[in-house]
Amino acid sequence: MKFGKEFASQMVPEWQAAYVDYSSLKKFLKEIHGVKQKYRQPDTPTRLQRALTLYRSFSGLDPRRNKGGSSFDDHDVENQAILVNSVRGNGSGKYETTFLMVAEEGAEYEQEFFKKLDNELNKVDKFYRSKVKEVMAEAETLTNQMHALIAFRIKVDKLQENFDVSGSNDKIMVPMNALQGTTESDNDAKQSSNGCLEIQEENPKKVVSSIRLAPQEVLNHVKLNQAIQAPFSAAKVYCASNTNKTQMNFSKDNLKKIQNQLKQAFIEFYYKLRLLKNYSFLNVLAFSKIMKKYDKITSRRASKYYMRTVDDSYIGNSDEVTKLMERVEATFIKHFSNSNRSKGMNQLRPKSKKERHSTSFGTGFFAGCTAALILALVLIIHARNILDKEGRVQYMESMFPVYSLFGFMVLHMLMHAGNIYFWRRYRVNYSFIFGFKQGTELGFREVLFLSFGLATLALISVVSNLDMEMDPKTGDYKALTELLPLSLLLLVIIVLLCPFNILYRSSRFFLLRTSFRCICAPLYKVKFQDFYLADQFTSEVQAFRSVEYYICHYGWGDFKLRQNTCKSNDIFNTFYFIVAVVPYWSRLLQGNQLESSSLDIFSHGGSLWYLLGPCCRLGATTKAVQEPLVEGQTSNPLQKCIFWSNGFECIAEICMVANCLGSKFIIA
Repeated sequence: MKFGKEFASQMVPEWQAAYVDYSSLKKFLKEIHGVKQKYRQPDTPTRLQRALTLYRSFSGLDPRRNKGGSSFDDHDVENQAILVNSVRGNGSGKYETTFLMVAEEGAEYEQEFFKKLDNELNKVDKFYRSKVKEVMAEAETLTNQMHALIAFRIKVDKLQENFDVSGSNDKIMVPMNALQGTTESDNDAKQSSNGCLEIQEENPKKVVSSIRLAPQEVLNHVKLNQAIQAPFSAAKVYCASNTNKTQMNFSKDNLKKIQNQLKQAFIEFYYKLRLLKNYSFLNVLAFSKIMKKYDKITSRRASKYYMRTVDDSYIGNSDEVTKLMERVEATFIKHFSNSNRSKGMNQLRPKSKKERHSTSFGTGFFAGCTAALILALVLIIHARNILDKEGRVQYMESMFPVYSLFGFMVLHMLMHAGNIYFWRRYRVNYSFIFGFKQGTELGFREVLFLSFGLATLALISVVSNLDMEMDPKTGDYKALTELLPLSLLLLVIIVLLCPFNILYRSSRFFLLRTSFRCICAPLYKVKFQDFYLADQFTSEVQAFRSVEYYICHYGWGDFKLRQNTCKSNDIFNTFYFIVAVVPYWSRLLQGNQLESSSLDIFSHGGSLWYLLGPCCRLGATTKAVQEPLVEGQTSNPLQKCIFWSNGFECIAEICMVANCLGSKFIIA
């Protein structure tokens, strides 16, 4: 892969404008190359140049003995093509390059190139400085929270001010810097109590220690947040002048919650440091690559002069991020991984998820089976002349709503796989946005694998149940084939609720948890994944109605005679309205909960769209229930398809508007 493509693929999408404009610099080099080719004089043939190198003086095998003679080019000012100056101002450096070979042909193109190069260096250096200041401020915030965590831990464990580890009278005085890795060699040393602890040792084989606990005054300025609102809200420290003492519950459960939240904050902070370090490395490498291309085109040696400036700049010379990463690693390993370095580093630097060949093979296999079964279904319908048989209308009335559930599920999963594909293509960090644990998020191949697998099972059931005639003796249809759709639905539910670690357990439980939060919308703080899933549910109203039809069809025994008497049941018709309203009602409650803390006047009108959704659905449902199909049109089996999907377009149109407004709520 060429560096330009790899450079673009490694960019952080949010910082894309702050990277070196590598493609633009390459365009400048192409113009310079064109000018050089136009005014190039006939050079010495390549073969002759290679032969002349045989007469050049030998530099020796040991470069140390020839250090003085080999550095002539470094001090050859006459052949120097550029001169880079650093102008200091407002605490930051600004670099300006002067092109010295102005008398040559095409010098104005090279001057424009170095002007563009200086602008890119100044842009990158300024952005890196600002980001380093941000992470240093965040590091200070995390430091304050660590003080609060340690003090909270002392309160929970109910330790005294001086905690003797051994419980004996022997004491060892340890300087404070000894906790950071230094040791005291003199066993009989004594120091004052304000800086270290006293050391008294009689038996050298018996090593005991006493440490001075961290101050607990910080707890007077600490307020515990019950809900996670931001990455650094585990224990928010308020340094107000008038501190009101509030009763806090110093329990192990609260300590565990604080540790987990602060642990997640450290992981996210370390990830940001890694991105910042990678930003510095990529941009310095981009400058090196573009200057090497310049030297190759112009036959100059300007790259080492300019790269000296890049290396001496803040982005090339600063090691604050590296030192901060080392300190974060040490703190995380000590406090959050029980001093287990391998465990701590695996959490800080999780390995990227590897694509399995079995998943790709399974996806292709089930996709081929789906296509083959669809073709077989068409051929069976044509060969048996099913469309002209008497039982076709009865089949469409009773069996189409049963199998339409799996059609909606497969279609929805295919659309979600498309979303994931484009999220990955445009480098959207959807695993972080949805709150997935690193490495457990599903890719588009896994979603396609599940969707095509479900489609294969559903089509097998359709082909097995494709008979239009009942048993002449009993007047019933075959019970085994009629129960196939119900068995498939029960299989899907069992797999979804299965507690064993099979078929993406973390993703299944995430779906169940988020669904429960959507149902209990007023009782939970709304997160992005709740908004997203609730919006998806508003588009799946017809699928929920199919589940209701399953209960009626198999609960009332209509499957034996393949009848559809559900429409004549008042209970079914009542829940037919309720099922259509519940997804919109849940989304409405989510919007109201978010809008209650918003002062934007326009955002308060967004929930009205989720009132219009149920009204439109109720109107379409009432018309569909009260007005039967027109006489004479029931001979067309496709009429039933239109009947069962009559409100789907209304849902889609409303959800398009609602999703747009919902995204506005989330951003707000």
